[in-house]
Amino acid sequence: MGAFLINGGYRLEGKLKVQGSKNASLPILAATILNSNKNIIKNMPDIIDISVMMSILRILGAKVLRIDDGVIVDTSNVDKWEVPEILMRKMRSSIILMGPLLAKFGRVRVSYPGGCEIGPRPIDLHLKGLAALGVEIKEGYGFITAETGKLKGNDIHLDFPSVGATENLMIAAALAEGRTVIRNAAKEPEIIDLQNFLNRMGCQIRGAGTDTIKITGCKIEDLKPVDEYSVIPDRIAAGTYLIACAATKGHVILENVISEHIEPLLAKMREMGCNINSYNDRIELTAEEPLKALENLRTLPYPGFPTDLQAPMMSLLSIAEGTSVIIETIFENRFKHAEELRRMGANIKINGNTAIITGVKKLTGAVVEAKDLRAGAALVIAGLCAEGTTVVEGISHIERGYENFDRNLQNLGARITRID
Repeated sequence: MGAFLINGGYRLEGKLKVQGSKNASLPILAATILNSNKNIIKNMPDIIDISVMMSILRILGAKVLRIDDGVIVDTSNVDKWEVPEILMRKMRSSIILMGPLLAKFGRVRVSYPGGCEIGPRPIDLHLKGLAALGVEIKEGYGFITAETGKLKGNDIHLDFPSVGATENLMIAAALAEGRTVIRNAAKEPEIIDLQNFLNRMGCQIRGAGTDTIKITGCKIEDLKPVDEYSVIPDRIAAGTYLIACAATKGHVILENVISEHIEPLLAKMREMGCNINSYNDRIELTAEEPLKALENLRTLPYPGFPTDLQAPMMSLLSIAEGTSVIIETIFENRFKHAEELRRMGANIKINGNTAIITGVKKLTGAVVEAKDLRAGAALVIAGLCAEGTTVVEGISHIERGYENFDRNLQNLGARITRID
């Protein structure tokens, strides 16, 4: 699986261009199935999850070609509606393929998705919403088979503003008969990006970014190719690099970033004592003074603090002055990194969905294991600011979501090496 060898204690400094958004790219790639045409998508990150989605599209019949920082996806010959189990299990977000395949073929067969084991991420919201559009769903032996004569628009109220369910329903409803309204929809920037891409294709969707999304269904023949579309920057990757910089008391300028998308993080980092300036598509951070603890850091759906940055922030709070409290409200079982941080000398107590972190003067290098994507990034951050040598094992998790993670950190001055 490979590992990162990190010699800690070196200040991060320099400029870094942030990759395109993983969480925006995956549903956009899935949505290309709708128009049976050639689409050019730029600012697409070169990461494992994207490679898995590209492999799935090829198996379904699409032609997919990497170009510079993007991909060309031609879905004109997509003729299959079953997604191979081995690929479904590699990535949780593969469930997003249900919507486009149902819209195009009226049927789909998938297995339960895989990806990071960070507690239950029930797909019930996806299935309940698709059923409201007229889909008959059967589950058994680890597989989901869904069929519909014709998708029909409906009013859907999500019990929770799930990003994946919102995206799946948007894509499916784009070709449904009549009008669909999704209430209590997720409001993440990636939802807006998907709406913009679908509308470029010829779909009629409005309201993304609010809790009510309205979709007027159209016909496949009305859809057109998307000549060139650029995916938004990855707000989670941007946040991770900012946190890494702060942990090493560094100075970094991030390029290709939308500061509004990570304002919840910036507010907390300013509260800790970081000096942050944003202008155009750049964010500049300097962290020279001792960082202060946070009395209350609660993960919430957007525009609240993102759960995907909870683990990296725990590493930073481990060396802040005072006692911090993190409350994880989105996913269960998302404190796996805490035990690994304790191996490095962090003082962390877990009680249910709450973590209490008492800052220590320094972390000490150790051999630790990445149990999921963001936990892996958190352990790398801990290694960067720790005294001595840290080995982070299980880095295939990290490579699911971060493009050239070690090389980018090296360019900022980190002493990090990949070992196989």
